[in-house]
Amino acid sequence: MSNTNNTSASQTSRQNSRKSQSSHESQDSQDSQETQQEPKARRPRPMEILREARAQLAELTGMTAESVSSFEQTEDGWSLEVEVLELERVPDTMSLMGSYVVELDPDGQLTGYRRVRRYERGRADARGGR
Repeated sequence: MSNTNNTSASQTSRQNSRKSQSSHESQDSQDSQETQQEPKARRPRPMEILREARAQLAELTGMTAESVSSFEQTEDGWSLEVEVLELERVPDTMSLMGSYVVELDPDGQLTGYRRVRRYERGRADARGGR
């Protein structure tokens, strides 16, 4: 009778071993498929680009970026026009503002900026919308 118990235990052990091996092979196959498919880099959302552009410009210039007046995706990344408080005066309508074109790479990292105009906050734009 002990021989029968050993045979039964041996068969159960072999079945468990095969199941375990099959499970490992399946997992290895799944892991190799996942490593073959490279994950796509997540593209930044427009609001992330806007926030990051304002923060980077403020850090570089030391001036407060108040608003973004234009925003577009270009072949090289992103282009924004950011309104910046350059010189605060009293009353506030006399404060000097600057309009800056800010260029960013596709990931939202600032690659360059330049001031394109300077104006008093309370003055209407004589150039017809720009």
